[in-house]
Amino acid sequence: MTENLELLRSLCLAFGPSGCEDNVRELILEQGKKYCTDYTVDRMGNLIFRVCPRKGETRLMISAHMDEVGFMIHSITDEGYLKFSTLGGIDERVLCGRCVTVGDETRKCNGVIASKAIHHQSADERKKSTPVKEMMIDIGAESREDAEERVSIGDFGTFDSEFYLFGDEKAPLVKSKALDDRLGCAVMLLIMKRIAKGELLPSMEIDFCFTVREELGLSGAQVVAQRLAPDYAIVLETTAIADIADTPKALRVADVGGGGVISLLDRSTIYDGDFVRFALDVAEKNGIPAQIKRFVSGGNDAGHIHKSGKGVKCLALSAPTRYLHSPSCVAAVSDYEAMIKLVAAMLNGDELERKV
Repeated sequence: MTENLELLRSLCLAFGPSGCEDNVRELILEQGKKYCTDYTVDRMGNLIFRVCPRKGETRLMISAHMDEVGFMIHSITDEGYLKFSTLGGIDERVLCGRCVTVGDETRKCNGVIASKAIHHQSADERKKSTPVKEMMIDIGAESREDAEERVSIGDFGTFDSEFYLFGDEKAPLVKSKALDDRLGCAVMLLIMKRIAKGELLPSMEIDFCFTVREELGLSGAQVVAQRLAPDYAIVLETTAIADIADTPKALRVADVGGGGVISLLDRSTIYDGDFVRFALDVAEKNGIPAQIKRFVSGGNDAGHIHKSGKGVKCLALSAPTRYLHSPSCVAAVSDYEAMIKLVAAMLNGDELERKV
């Protein structure tokens, strides 16, 4: 496994549901300090590295969120089972029988999401997915008291899922939890590394912002953008794509293996036209795969960033990803690499300032 994939693996496997991003932030900080020593952690928990290759009046914000979808424990039964709510948009159909990790920043335990067995369900119940309110997490406890020795009400949970490559060895796919948005975080760290090594010479100040709580309303990015007041912003993300069998082409958002996905609009943002054209031109000029998001769906941190301060010109660049917000998100390694190349090409020199 390459160094870039090892970085992605370590980020994806870290425990970091919305509201409990501390472990992920520590991991990113450990890596980021190798390339930049000017950093802050704000009251919300956002981590911001400031890179000033040529300090000037123009400021670029590059953003990716640290949090992943997950769970929060809201009660414990007398038998020692954990009742929970979901954090972020999780399809309840992917939950039953899943392995999970439960805990907080300092202590964790394993568990399994349990529900009524199919042979105990009525005919009507078998026709519908089990509601989250009827599911529980089994951590192997024998009683409430036993469970309370391991977890507390208000603790968090994430999927417990392997990271591995599969498919064509020459064009592998990667499967993991939390590709949304640890992939974006990995791209940012790798761009920081290139700047530190002198491989990229941007013309503007850059704030690399690793944000919190994107899955719960984009609140971390809102705070950062209001404080930094950037002129431009690039949001690095993943996007759900529906490129599976029997899906009409008109409903397919993008294609795995087609390069980074550039958004024209989504449910929270209309992206700056000049910025979009600039990104597409840079991709074409440098032979970097890229594609347009073909269907209006989703949203990301740009939803708050673009309307902060005096207004921010935003671009969203995403990895096309299957089965988003599940234990088994799937993306192409080639798309991950294409995003790194495209961001690097856009930042090198002063073209961004001149053309956007």
